[in-house]
Amino acid sequence: MLELIFIIPFVTGISVLILPVQMGRVLLLAVAGLHLVLTAMAWLGALSPSYPQLFGISPEGLLILLLTSFIFICISIYAFSYIEETEVENKPLFNCCMMLFLGTMSMVTLSDHPIVLWIAVEATTLVSAPLIFIHRSQEALEATWKYVLICSVGIALALLGCFFITLSMDLGNIDAPLTFNSLYQVAPQLDPLWLKTGFIFVVIGFGTKMGLAPMHTWLPDAHSQAPSPASALLSGALLNCAFLGIYKVHVLMTMAGLGGFSGNVLVGFGLFSMFVGAIFIISQPDYKRMLAYSSIKNMGVIAFGVGIGGFAVYGAFLHILHHSLIKSSLFLSAGNVLLGFDSKKVQKIGGVVRHLPKTFISLFAGFVGISGLPPFGLFISEVIITIGALQNGRYLPAGLFLFAITLVCAGSGRIFMSMSFGDGGSPVRTKENILRLIPPYALLLMSATICIWMPDALYKAIINSISLIGGTING
Repeated sequence: MLELIFIIPFVTGISVLILPVQMGRVLLLAVAGLHLVLTAMAWLGALSPSYPQLFGISPEGLLILLLTSFIFICISIYAFSYIEETEVENKPLFNCCMMLFLGTMSMVTLSDHPIVLWIAVEATTLVSAPLIFIHRSQEALEATWKYVLICSVGIALALLGCFFITLSMDLGNIDAPLTFNSLYQVAPQLDPLWLKTGFIFVVIGFGTKMGLAPMHTWLPDAHSQAPSPASALLSGALLNCAFLGIYKVHVLMTMAGLGGFSGNVLVGFGLFSMFVGAIFIISQPDYKRMLAYSSIKNMGVIAFGVGIGGFAVYGAFLHILHHSLIKSSLFLSAGNVLLGFDSKKVQKIGGVVRHLPKTFISLFAGFVGISGLPPFGLFISEVIITIGALQNGRYLPAGLFLFAITLVCAGSGRIFMSMSFGDGGSPVRTKENILRLIPPYALLLMSATICIWMPDALYKAIINSISLIGGTING
């Protein structure tokens, strides 16, 4: 039963509210491991949906599900130690919301019905909001309010987009189930005007949750105030789920012969997001907010690559993999720095290489990776996207793309160098717990491994995902 992948986290998450805290921590790890096993079974074709009119297996959905599951098990190991060392008062609520968060994101990846996908994306907002407010500070309250308000408005617009897509079916007198697989088959018969209108609303709506500018304003506050394990999930997994909603509708547009229109929309939002991220990274005083703006920039890279099409789509999907792994690792390393120095302010952090040498390795390697420098995968994906843009004759967008990447590298480089080698404040603790070190190292190692050797099943999933919109691996 395919639905067990999200049902088990739902049931277990609710149950930990009445269980002892220690048992809740153990269950968080157990659910993470079981989720990875069930995900592997889905990849092997051993699970089938009990409700095929609502849920199904798609290559892009499986890809993001596997990525989410791997990231979650690493974060669960990290959280086992991290939460005990922080001032989180309501630990049962933290364990509950983490598992519910996993369940709702899994539901997004398996949804084949547009409205079910919309419900699942909206549910991610409701179950993750308590994680942002977990420290109950004034700043956390403001961040949570912005997150719920802005994302709810955005998701409401996405629902309107889904209704317009349904209207395009009615105007075309199409009698088919309202699932993405069915819509793909009848795409040429859909009314183009309402399909375009629906796509714009979907991009604005799901783009709000994805962190595309100018709908991004909730993201820096939420990522900054959430505990580091939750920040890693928000950036490394949630943003991909929102992208999945946009991508499925972009596939529909392409099959309807409107791929040029939807591609240009994505290129525009992508470039704007990259420049917004780049500008706000420069002289950013809060290193967790800096990582959040980096996520905005990288979501822009993904949207840009998908919008360009061809070879660039392959680069965009590689970017999804490596950004999720590296950014999750960086947020976990940032959590170690926060525990060590008890501050998120860049000016109060200095000499990480001396005081927290093991954390420094993962922090600095993460910086190299997220900046798009070799040997990590974002360098490869950004080169592929650039080549794809040049192949398609998009010289001006390619130039703007490279300029934005350079700005981000320069801005984030100054901050990381200051934190690593500068003379900031002294740490309040220098002990580095092994459970807080293994997960960021494992995430970075996975990213580096995929650069050298990619499993055949993973490679085929990417190829099958990009072939839907004419993506190619021929550079």
